Parts: sequence; structure tokens; C-alpha cells
Amino acid sequence: MNKEWSELNKAVQTQIKKKDTFSTGIQTLFELRNELMDTLISIRTESDRKDFYSIPFINADGYHNKTIAYSIWHIFRIEDIVAHTLINGDEQVFFKHDYQKRTGSPIITTGNELVKHEIAEFSEQLNIDELYSYISEVKESTENILLSLSFSDMKSTISEERKESLKRLNVVSEDESAAWLIDYWCGKNIQGLIQMPFSRHWIMHIEASLRILNKLR
Repeated sequence: MNKEWSELNKAVQTQIKKKDTFSTGIQTLFELRNELMDTLISIRTESDRKDFYSIPFINADGYHNKTIAYSIWHIFRIEDIVAHTLINGDEQVFFKHDYQKRTGSPIITTGNELVKHEIAEFSEQLNIDELYSYISEVKESTENILLSLSFSDMKSTISEERKESLKRLNVVSEDESAAWLIDYWCGKNIQGLIQMPFSRHWIMHIEASLRILNKLR
């Protein structure tokens, strides 16, 4: 893991656990997310269209066996779902601003159910400009939600009502490769969700994207 990202992530984990450092922890989280977003923007600048749907490690074990476009989609569909449907109980950015049509995506899910050439074909269909518009909106909206939370909210868990709302949206595939996500998210409290979908999950898939890009270069 990138040393700087790793250190920031460790600081976030420590700071959000204590009332006295909770606000600092949120700001540290934003610093990490800004650095990671800068990396995504640099990937866009350095890449051509084909790079986003190329899959050079198709038979490898690990997050790098996807595509760059898929990795970006996956990070932010998960964040949108968790931040809005589960934590805030409001409409996802994806639906509110018609991003299925805008991105040209054939799916509304996290993409966990896709494998190998399905990932490449899905990625080739995406409008990359609109994908980047989507991730920018999701990042901003999530951070506004995080700013509205207090330390006392950290131990809050996801209600059964919101879990059922999520199931009705059909944004998580019923395939066994994806269906586990609902119980996984709903088994965590707010602090646990901050520690994975909003931070570490970004790092894992962005590092995989950099590995893909380096291979293509």
C-alpha cells in the first residue's frame, strides 16, 4: 500500500474512535480522499479510452484483475449506496441525476457479479466523462453527510427498514458473488462503514488501477 495513504488511513481509524479527535479524523479522512481523487484525475489525464476497458491481468488473483473503469464504477456505486440508502436514507446520486442513462451503463449494481470479459465489455460501454462527473458528485455528497454526523452517531447501526429499502432497489445483484454485500454493510455500525467503503476500499481499487495502468504503459 502507498505509504502516505496507509499512514493517513491509520490516522483516520485512530482519530474517529475518540470523541476528542473525531472531528480531526473526519478532516484527515477528507485529506486522504482528496489525494486519492487527485490520483483518479491523473489516471484520466494519462489514459486513453482503451486503457479504461483493457484487462491485462484477466486471470490474476486480486483487485487488479478488473479494468480501471470498472474499479472506479465499483468504488463509487458502493459509496453512493452506503452513504445515501443506508446511512442517510435518501435518494442515491445515481438515480437522482439519471446516471445510468448518462454513463450508458447496462447495470445499476455494484458490478460484483461481473467476471473477466463481462467486466471488459461493461467498461467499454461506459461514458468516461459522465463516470467522472458521477464520482465527483458522489464524493461531495458523501462528505456533506459525514459532516452532518457526530461522534455519538458512530455506534449507530443500519435499521432493518433501510436494509429492506436497499433490497427493493435491486442495486446489489442476487448472484452469490454480490449478495453477501448487504449483510456485510448492515452488520457494521457507521464507524465501520467509514473505515471501509469510504476509505480503505478506495485505496485497494485505486492501487489496482495504477497497477493496470503501469502494465499498459
